[in-house]
Amino acid sequence: MIMENHTSVFKHKIELMCTKKAALMEESFWRYAARSTYAGAFLTMTTAVGAIAGDKLNHIDPYLGKFAFAFLFAWGLIYILFLNSELATSNMLYLTAGVYLKNIRFKKAARILGVCTLFNLVGALTLGWLFNQTTAFHGFTAHSMLVEIVEGKLARASTTIFWEGVLANLFVNVAIMSFILIKESGAKIAVVLSAIFMFVFFGNDHVIANFASFSLAMFNDFKDIDGLTFINTIRQWTFAYIGNYIGGGLLVGLIFAWLNKSNTSYID
Repeated sequence: MIMENHTSVFKHKIELMCTKKAALMEESFWRYAARSTYAGAFLTMTTAVGAIAGDKLNHIDPYLGKFAFAFLFAWGLIYILFLNSELATSNMLYLTAGVYLKNIRFKKAARILGVCTLFNLVGALTLGWLFNQTTAFHGFTAHSMLVEIVEGKLARASTTIFWEGVLANLFVNVAIMSFILIKESGAKIAVVLSAIFMFVFFGNDHVIANFASFSLAMFNDFKDIDGLTFINTIRQWTFAYIGNYIGGGLLVGLIFAWLNKSNTSYID
């Protein structure tokens, strides 16, 4: 029996993405930082609009707001993917797979991920401040959707945040995997929207989404948000980040890299 040569689209995409990210970091640090800043900004934009829309729809029915928030937030990842921005939680997949497949060295991958995370936060903080200069963000109360979301996340035990983080980035990187393997743009959008909607509707902890919601809350005139202290915020982000890495970097990135490091015909 004659064996055909099989090429993994997944392996090709991982090599391409790792090479591109490493090259941009080396050639122009601030351009890489700008792309990372935009990713945090895009998620903050859709978080802000989702929270306000959710409040409005909750006046009609108390269950409508959650659907609106999850749907509108999901567009943030669409913007990131189509506009080539740098998101830390998707880089967990790319860079972990790249290290395993020897497309990039661990030290360089860790530096890229660290810089990406930092500037995702810069983007979230910048847009968080900016939105709070607008009329829409005046007059928050203890029952505003954004306040309830942030208080709920801050009240969770660290182990709960960790497991919520694992699940969140499983959903996100199912979206990323689908985006890189599907060719048609409409199908890409549909699959990404579905996966992101699900994790947001469940209320799972995605660290960059939490950068966005917490930044919007930090700069708001309403200051009676339970648990919104520096130490508790860092605790929340830390355990979400670790969980996100397990969910996206190891359970998706590493395992799919292993699945595709093969001479078999069953590859992605």
